Amino acid sequence: MAETDSKPERYVRPPSAESLGEAPGRGRLKGRRILIVGGGQRVFDAATDPIGNGRAMSILCAREGAKVAVADLNRTSAQQTVKHITDEGGEGFAITADVTSEPDVQRMIEEAHRAMGGLDGMVLNIGTFGKTGLDAVSPEEWNRIYDVNVRGPMLCCRAAMPKFDNGGAIVFISSIAALKAGSQMAAYDSSKAALGGLMRNIAHLGSRRGIRANLVYPGLVDTPNGREAGAGRPSRGKGHVPFGRQATAWEIAYAVLFFLSDESVYVTAQTLAVDSGLSGM
Repeated sequence: MAETDSKPERYVRPPSAESLGEAPGRGRLKGRRILIVGGGQRVFDAATDPIGNGRAMSILCAREGAKVAVADLNRTSAQQTVKHITDEGGEGFAITADVTSEPDVQRMIEEAHRAMGGLDGMVLNIGTFGKTGLDAVSPEEWNRIYDVNVRGPMLCCRAAMPKFDNGGAIVFISSIAALKAGSQMAAYDSSKAALGGLMRNIAHLGSRRGIRANLVYPGLVDTPNGREAGAGRPSRGKGHVPFGRQATAWEIAYAVLFFLSDESVYVTAQTLAVDSGLSGM
């Protein structure tokens, strides 16, 4: 009697304490003053929404000893992130800003600098999506997406760098969509790809003062935005992801922490894909 062929169960990478946001801080950013641009998060279902990237980054930086200024277009969302920080005994400040407005960006930087007494690091977690397919995207929508995703980070860097102490760090948040076609959102994908060129220029300019600039490419991440993007696609983050699951926002936040901390003091103009190898296999 022939043996029955059976496929082994798909391996799923177990989450660590860091993956779940349960690991204690270790003082890796003690005394630092960090601005997280895009530190709030959208709410789809308050009862079931996982934590988003910007909120996880903000909370983690505070756990690691930093003062954190949380900037977001939605003031209530920024305040909610700050409440998470202060409830854990950290120090946080909420700022409202529209990154497409140059005066708003300048005010945001001034407020963060004043509230924290300086600026040592900035995370640019900025992004907006668009429609799928070239025919569906008007020139006006294309420009709007680039205004947020590329021009916004440029304005932030231009306003913040003169305020930075020597030896600061800037982290850009891009997307695996910059590396792999698949989302069918040409404006979003190409705008996120453009961040790589901006990051390298900022790294070059900042090198004269020891200011480092690096970039993180998140892969498929289980966030409120990720769930909204994957609505109607139950296979998202399962079958075609090497580790058999989506990332958590905390896993993205730890990559950002590395680039902000002294562990990467000799690292600049580099990129890191946090995608379980999806972009490289």
